[in-house]
Amino acid sequence: MSSFSAVRPSPSPRAFRTAFLAKMSQGRGSAMAVSLLLCLLVLHSDPAHAATYPVGDARGWSFDSAGWSGGKRFKAGDILVFNYNPTRHNVVAVPKGSYDSCKTPRGAKVYQTGNDKIKLVRGQNYFICNFPGHCESGMKIAITAA
Repeated sequence: MSSFSAVRPSPSPRAFRTAFLAKMSQGRGSAMAVSLLLCLLVLHSDPAHAATYPVGDARGWSFDSAGWSGGKRFKAGDILVFNYNPTRHNVVAVPKGSYDSCKTPRGAKVYQTGNDKIKLVRGQNYFICNFPGHCESGMKIAITAA
């Protein structure tokens, strides 16, 4: 009795190449689908980086900054940059009542570098200059961040 095991014939080089290319194209198709999905997600998502806004644009933080925010859409995490002469102005983050009354509450954060970067929080953000008479003369802004 002879013991021969059944041997499968090797595929021809052409059949091997066809099967190999079919498998590779499946992988490429999946990779392309994943790449396309990632591109669509990136295009339709909010930017991960916060926007930076120089308050008052080129004029900087000044008496006519109140209208500066009109037409801008702010988000929590955006950065306001207050540029000003620190011997003549400052920036104070205040609650609404202090914004309306131009009175600086005890413990309020007073910025006075002349190049202050302040991160917005969700909701209302109020800023005034508390040098005598400045807030009352309009040196204040209210920003709503989504």
